[in-house]
Amino acid sequence: MSHNTFGHLFRVTTFGESHGPAIGCVVDGCPPQIPLTAEDIQHDLDRRRPGQSRFTTQRQEPDAVKILSGVLAHPETGAQVTTGTPIGLLIENTDQRSKDYSDIKDKFRPGHADYTYDAKYGLRDYRGGGRSSARETAMRVAAGAIARKILPGITVRGALVQMGPHRIDRGKWNWDEVSKNPFFCPDKDKAAFFENYLDGIRKSGSSIGAVIEVVAEGVPAGWGAPIYGKLDADLAAAMMSINAVKGVEIGDGFAAAELSGEENADEMRMGNQGVTFLSNHAGGILGGISTGQPVVVRFAVKPTSSILSPRRTVDRKGGETEILTKGRHDPCVGIRAVPVGEAMMACVLADHFLRHRAQVGG
Repeated sequence: MSHNTFGHLFRVTTFGESHGPAIGCVVDGCPPQIPLTAEDIQHDLDRRRPGQSRFTTQRQEPDAVKILSGVLAHPETGAQVTTGTPIGLLIENTDQRSKDYSDIKDKFRPGHADYTYDAKYGLRDYRGGGRSSARETAMRVAAGAIARKILPGITVRGALVQMGPHRIDRGKWNWDEVSKNPFFCPDKDKAAFFENYLDGIRKSGSSIGAVIEVVAEGVPAGWGAPIYGKLDADLAAAMMSINAVKGVEIGDGFAAAELSGEENADEMRMGNQGVTFLSNHAGGILGGISTGQPVVVRFAVKPTSSILSPRRTVDRKGGETEILTKGRHDPCVGIRAVPVGEAMMACVLADHFLRHRAQVGG
């Protein structure tokens, strides 16, 4: 299987399966002498790891990361810093229950990648999906923690802004609320509503989708390249690569189709710090290049496909049958996608920062 690497100058390669002994990644292209410890990475991993509330899968994984290479004690300060060589990271799997999947090893789960993996490779890892499992995203979050340390003065934050048909009230947006509820929701009142709403879905054995918004503030104007190196194109590809994501928007996205030219235009004025914008319908990117405004990306996450309701399917021998998926699954996989979306934003921005510096200096 190829295509396990993304990025150009800041490159991330992930490896491992959901029910294998471990998952890991190699981060290449990180500049030298950047302070980096396992604790720096663990903070972000703890936000993504499963089993932290009744609203996520109860698989108990500590997701304790080990740095295998690419760091060294600085000869003068003694602080652990990056060396400029590949950074190897590893997380051991400790709570696999492969037997949960033994009943469906020859059946294709609707909504999963079972059929497509089998069609492409002639076999599939039925134990939690193997490489197609969201377990792989833990390593993206680890890589994103390193990317954040590269970015100069940039803040990357994500939030859940919709669950099913229920949207937050943007007038009540408060970033401080995101860390205070299990949904990464910036609207305190809507977070309280989501508790009862998702409890009902969870107890029924079903699932629901969500929309996640990721905002990067402090990105200067000029990152990205025209035509085939567009910042928004790379961000869209990065978000679409996350498990269960079925749609991506930059700025107003599809809503821009409802606007007139006058409404959509982000008018400009001169301020004390140079050019300022009166709105941000473009999501901080024009012509594939950052404008200096906040970069805004939203992505839609489909409902978790593993549900307790029997579904019609087929097996590897071509027979028609029914399937009921047991095991431990997220009733809304979009919740834990928030730190994953942040990580992908950080990785893409780190890559474009290094690419911009390589071309024009600074």
